[in-house]
Amino acid sequence: MLTLPIKKKWFDMILSGEKKEEYREINVYYQSRFDKYAPTGGWPPEEFSIILRNGYSKNSPSLKCEVTVQVGNGKEEWGAEKDKFYYVLKILSVEEITDVKD
Repeated sequence: MLTLPIKKKWFDMILSGEKKEEYREINVYYQSRFDKYAPTGGWPPEEFSIILRNGYSKNSPSLKCEVTVQVGNGKEEWGAEKDKFYYVLKILSVEEITDVKD
């Protein structure tokens, strides 16, 4: 399962349901990861699960989410740069919350 680190601000917004998308640069690194979820090499990938982790430690708070991915512009209030294209991970649901401390 793909694990992506994210900043606390974005983690908390996703956890609260306010943020519905996560963005990743369009590059070979992410292309190769998302291609693993594409049916027989097609695009876009089907719905799949990812882990969004607030930090790099295995013990960091994390969210298991169901997502789809597409290419497009993101929202500036959710961390995207204006007029820049990204892989846009549409968060369909948060399935599991791990090690979240108040």
